[in-house]
Amino acid sequence: MNLKEWKLAKWGIAVCTVFCSTVLYAQQDTTHEHAFTLQQALDYARKNNVQVKNALIDIQVQQQVNREVTGRAYPQIYGNVSTTYNPAVATQVIPNFISPATYQVLVNEGVKDGSGNPIQMPGDFGFIAAQFGTKWAASGGVSLNQIIFDGQVFVGLQARETLIRFSEKQAEITEEMIRANVTKLYYQLVVGKTQIGLLDANIALLEKMQHDTKVMFDNGFAEQLDVDKLTVQIANLQTEKLGALNQIKNGMLGLKVLMGMPVKDSLTLTDEIADDKIKEGLLEVNDFDYTQRRDFQYADLGVSLGEYDVKRYKLAKLPTLSLNGYYNKNAQRNSFDFLGKGNWFNISAITVQLQVPIFTGFAANARIAQANLALQKSRNQREALKINIDNEIETAKNNFTTAIATLDYQKKNMQLAETVFNQTKKKFEIGTGSNTEIIQAQTDMKAAQTNYINAMYNAIIARVDYIKATGKL
Repeated sequence: MNLKEWKLAKWGIAVCTVFCSTVLYAQQDTTHEHAFTLQQALDYARKNNVQVKNALIDIQVQQQVNREVTGRAYPQIYGNVSTTYNPAVATQVIPNFISPATYQVLVNEGVKDGSGNPIQMPGDFGFIAAQFGTKWAASGGVSLNQIIFDGQVFVGLQARETLIRFSEKQAEITEEMIRANVTKLYYQLVVGKTQIGLLDANIALLEKMQHDTKVMFDNGFAEQLDVDKLTVQIANLQTEKLGALNQIKNGMLGLKVLMGMPVKDSLTLTDEIADDKIKEGLLEVNDFDYTQRRDFQYADLGVSLGEYDVKRYKLAKLPTLSLNGYYNKNAQRNSFDFLGKGNWFNISAITVQLQVPIFTGFAANARIAQANLALQKSRNQREALKINIDNEIETAKNNFTTAIATLDYQKKNMQLAETVFNQTKKKFEIGTGSNTEIIQAQTDMKAAQTNYINAMYNAIIARVDYIKATGKL
């Protein structure tokens, strides 16, 4: 390879490296653009919010716990294989039972000793030291355990469906909380866009007035002070706009986090908000029932689980019946040779066990009493929840009614302030009004617009709170 070819190769490698690095960086820094209606934002949050995802995982955890409880009612079968090595086989001392038998034969046959006397049975034959066992032993087999009756296990089986519903209801409550927060923040940001629109309109209006006033000043019909006052007002509105835009940016970041969306992704809100939409379905809930509230359903399931607990501890005082069995093969060798010749001996047994609790130190009664007290607390909390729900509904109803009335009032006030401003502006343009009057009218109009925006914020939050309180969210 000559010098020219080497330079071309190096250049090609450099270009390829830069290209690959750029592609890899782009893959790692991928961002997405989203344009969401409120419903799309809610659907996205349901799939991606970490609290909702964990609540759904809790349902799966409970399903596995239920499988564990169900497994206790099935036969439990175990296989076992073991081997044992005895470096020193245990020695046991036992009475000498061999010598008496031998002497008895000699006595019976009339055998005489060396002195010619008949052999006599000794009074004490002593002991024999003997080893029982082998160097190696092996065992293999299977065992089975089956519960025939156990009250606690049966209650656990009965409670499985309620436990799943309990976890599902917890997930629904979590989803409802996320829906409420996403809805509030979404519409607050939409209202923020309305606020920016009003600020832009006011800035444009004042800039035109500033231009017209400067023209009048140049022609001797206005003072420099009039121009300066308008300049100050424009600067104040631009500063206010910057603050509002910053709040919207931060609010958008908060909405992304709440939805579980990467902060780098682009998000555009496509829904619009109008007074009629806020009032839609105003106070139409006439047939409210506590069971429409997910938190009440959750409390009700908690009471049911408490009742299962009491039942479980009561049935624990009943006898339990179980079946056990095993089948093993054993072998003993003086060397590790269990696969060769030699006997394997069968061992098997079947046991039916009835265990009757006679006295447990009053522990069973104490557990029943604790479960009853816990159940009573659950019932008390459910009754207290009814009172809290009634209070929440009435409070939300009052706040919503007041917020709507305030919104209507502030809208009319804003329209009136705009009318006053337009009339004052016309008077100023024809020379019958003063600059002070028009600045005051513009200030009043801006205050009325701000009050209207705040009223929209409050009405949206009050609407969401009321829908949530009545279990319709």
